[in-house]
Amino acid sequence: MKITYIGHATLLLELGGATLLTDPNFDDALGKFAIGWRLKRVAPPGIALDALPHLDGVLVTHAHVDHLSFASLRALQERQPDVPVWAPPAIARWLDAKGFAEARPIASGDTAPLAGDVRVHAEAATHAAARYGFDKWRDEANMYLLETRDESAFFAGDTALTETTHRLADRVRAAAGGRALDVALLPIGHPPEWKRKSFRAGHLTYEDALELFERLKARLLVPYHWGTFNHFTSGAHDAIERLRAHLPNHARQRDVRILEPGEALEVETATA
Repeated sequence: MKITYIGHATLLLELGGATLLTDPNFDDALGKFAIGWRLKRVAPPGIALDALPHLDGVLVTHAHVDHLSFASLRALQERQPDVPVWAPPAIARWLDAKGFAEARPIASGDTAPLAGDVRVHAEAATHAAARYGFDKWRDEANMYLLETRDESAFFAGDTALTETTHRLADRVRAAAGGRALDVALLPIGHPPEWKRKSFRAGHLTYEDALELFERLKARLLVPYHWGTFNHFTSGAHDAIERLRAHLPNHARQRDVRILEPGEALEVETATA
């Protein structure tokens, strides 16, 4: 398995003979307001959109602007019109209405074959995911677990840490005879103290990500959702700086792999 961090929640995953892209966002900034662009990108994508390899599928977790970029999806569609885009049902319907003919729904609890030897399992994330706040009919968010005969990777999208967040991995592991999860791909954030409670209702701090890593019983952790966009309440590197400072005292520091944008990680199978 090969994992390349492109930026924010966009990762290129190569496993089981398939090449997949998560939550593609190659935008220069997030959100356009009356006074101009805000939340500008602080680092270019680790791989330019035009330099991407042939894709066998795209996974979209929810409708928020940092995870669902219509501009990026249209550019991908122009390059490769037949690439399937998997998304929660409400989001898939929205994409279809906007002309993305290859949008495919995958609901919480569903399993679908992707390409090569890869299957994807979906589970609902704990995240208020409506794009504009008022469009509650789009309030669907998925987490995904990708699985082949020999490899597995969990991609959380955006989610809070709850008592059930790790259950998808438990079910897939049990069905596979107890095989360990290879990689946990988890978002990290660092809110200011006054926003910490509300942030954790739908997101992971770096501490939460480490806890979920343990619950998932994964071999490796790759953090994402950092180093790409500044936010109104935190800088793009706040979370990763605190994670780096914390790791020397963490029991599994050697199993946390921090990838810079454009950097790739080759993951050997557990039996290799």
